[in-house]
Amino acid sequence: MNCSRLVSAVAIVASLFLAALHVHAQSVDTIDAALKSRIDRIAVDVMKQRAVPSASVAVVQQGKIVYTHAYGLARIHPDKAATPEMRYSIGSISKQFAATAILLLQEQGKLTLDDPVGKYVPGLTRGNEVTIRQILSHTSGYQDYAPEDYPVESQLKPVTPREILDTWATKPLDFEPGTEWQYSNTNYVIAGLIVEKVSGEKLFDFLGEHIFRPLGMKSAWNSDAKELPSADAAPYIRAALGPLRSVPNGGEGWMFAAGELAMTAHDVALWDISLMQRSILKPASYDQMFTEIMLKDGKGTHYGLGVEIMQRDGHRSIEHSGEVNGFVSDNEVLIDDGVAVAVLTNHMAGGAEEIAQLAASTALGIKHSPSEQQAIDIYFGLQKGQIDRSLLAPNLAAYFTPQTIADYRDSLGPLGDPLTFRQVTERLRGGMTFRVFRIQYPTRRLMLTTYTYPDGKLEQYLIAPAD
Repeated sequence: MNCSRLVSAVAIVASLFLAALHVHAQSVDTIDAALKSRIDRIAVDVMKQRAVPSASVAVVQQGKIVYTHAYGLARIHPDKAATPEMRYSIGSISKQFAATAILLLQEQGKLTLDDPVGKYVPGLTRGNEVTIRQILSHTSGYQDYAPEDYPVESQLKPVTPREILDTWATKPLDFEPGTEWQYSNTNYVIAGLIVEKVSGEKLFDFLGEHIFRPLGMKSAWNSDAKELPSADAAPYIRAALGPLRSVPNGGEGWMFAAGELAMTAHDVALWDISLMQRSILKPASYDQMFTEIMLKDGKGTHYGLGVEIMQRDGHRSIEHSGEVNGFVSDNEVLIDDGVAVAVLTNHMAGGAEEIAQLAASTALGIKHSPSEQQAIDIYFGLQKGQIDRSLLAPNLAAYFTPQTIADYRDSLGPLGDPLTFRQVTERLRGGMTFRVFRIQYPTRRLMLTTYTYPDGKLEQYLIAPAD
């Protein structure tokens, strides 16, 4: 073998070795067996209900990735099973990366969030008034160029970001800046151009240098420039209840900065860990990113900079969903608890949000209050046709006849253990405490209402469908 062939052979072996390391890194299974079973059940049941062809899931606990798994078919005709190594488009989850790029540039002293957007992107409606903070928080008033939840024919042809802005960001504003919250992809096209103008780099290159490579996010892909290769998941849609159909990739330029990224669920989880550890930005920048933007009238928006700011069962959640042609995703980060769940799917009918939220609540392992625990114990008893009558006031004891108990047993027993059982309301009424509980299964929700006397006796325990 001559020297050139030897070098070539070594390079091939090295590339195969690195590829093997990458595959190994994407597959993680150190999760508790019981929790793994519950998450698998959530994913499979929601996928069945929503007719989702495939889902890729990554779970973080205590700030570490503990589980990655893929379910279903990443491609059909011919069928190809999904694996954790496959990339999916993450849609609008991309926005938090663009927002981070802006914050990095602010840390470098090259711009500020309160700069007018017209300082960097001229020719926009009231560009001398609308600020960078307002475009990142969707409080600018610029009209959304892509609100549709289906492939738009005109968006299958290439476009430049500037052409998008010349059409949608030169219209009159939908509202006075800072007075309303209205989701708009147009905002992030502006943000992406600001990053490129100020940094002198292409947006994807800037993200690679400052985020992807430092975090080891090796799978990141710019699907706005080129569709995912055949080794990754393919996008699908269905009309009403019809069969799955392939979805064409959007024309180049349409997803710029607003939804251009594709990657594995594993790499989304790496990003989630960086949010928990605050490892890319300075603490003050994360404080700005994670703080809910308030409107001029004092109302909250439940949105920070590129991320939603929510409360899930009393726990702060930094989250976002995403949708582009044939892909839907959701990312839930319980930022103070070290728990996150990223879910990527290849179908436009949803399902990712349900899987992510249920799995995150399950991974969090929320402890039940005494009222919740009592309600759960009674529920499990009724599933078996049993009830502790010492807990019941006379009216409720009379209500629970043998026939009523049998109806509870026959209708609730087949459902098995619920995924979550949470109290959502408590107030006083008629000298009693009124409570509402939400009982969540993968494919349905139930509502339980109770009345409890000061001595602890129950006057009501009623279950009905919540949907």
